[in-house]
Amino acid sequence: MKDISIVIINYNTAKYTLECVESVIKFTDKSLSYEIVVVDNNSNPEDVSHLEKNFPTHEHVLLHKSVINTGFGGGNMFGAQFTNGKYILFLNNDAMLLNDCLSILHLHMENNPKVGVTTAQNFDEHHQHVISFDHDKGIRKLLLGRSFLEKNWSKQFPKRKKEYTEPVSVNFVNGAFMFFRREAFEKVGGFDTNIFLYFEEMDICFRLRKEGYTSVLVPEAKILHYQGVSTGVSKAISKEGMISHLYVIKKNYSYAKYLFIRSYYCLSFLIKPKKWFMLSLVWKGAHLSESLKQKQQIRFES
Repeated sequence: MKDISIVIINYNTAKYTLECVESVIKFTDKSLSYEIVVVDNNSNPEDVSHLEKNFPTHEHVLLHKSVINTGFGGGNMFGAQFTNGKYILFLNNDAMLLNDCLSILHLHMENNPKVGVTTAQNFDEHHQHVISFDHDKGIRKLLLGRSFLEKNWSKQFPKRKKEYTEPVSVNFVNGAFMFFRREAFEKVGGFDTNIFLYFEEMDICFRLRKEGYTSVLVPEAKILHYQGVSTGVSKAISKEGMISHLYVIKKNYSYAKYLFIRSYYCLSFLIKPKKWFMLSLVWKGAHLSESLKQKQQIRFES
């Protein structure tokens, strides 16, 4: 068994994937045994070709290709089956290590057995501190806002924009870098593959919490996270986020809470013309049948 397994998804961004892999190799202490599993999530042929031609020859770095884009959770679960580490890191391909994150988080997890998942402190491509965790997106957050919650319930809702120097327990960690205790990850069933994109972190950290595990930012570990490279921004992506959010609320909380949040969005979108494209989706319930996952096509190698 390896100390740590790293799963990285590539989707039409091979340049970043290769840089990400190199950052892991560069910064990870040689005393740690680790493996890197890169999953190509059915990228276009040109991107796959670039990835294969420039792929590292290290024996502990492997490439597996999916014939269909299964999204964030599905791609990571596909990759996880090829790993055997005591800990498993799901690392965005647009997130680059800035120090020996694996050793830092490995030590923290070894010393804190009830921590289920940790993350590193995030910095953007300009080396400015950016948010590394978030609060559950429920009724209080929608009605009162993050700033109000952080000011009045600081222990439950620590400040997201603060650059920390000591570990802090959070609702859920950034999905760009999720360092799991494998035992905890397997106990809660891993990522919910019904979710194609977004809110996987909120969902799995909620399930970890129900099993008695905490989610922690360990700021000594640092990564550079290029903002928005892996998914981009579009109306389709915004709709996907809403589908995922309402699915996670309906799945993990009461039906009354789900109805309230859905109604809140319907009313708020009515007075926001820029959000009108979302109104019909939410009114109808933002069902998984509307997800981009249903639009993916199988593509075998020729």
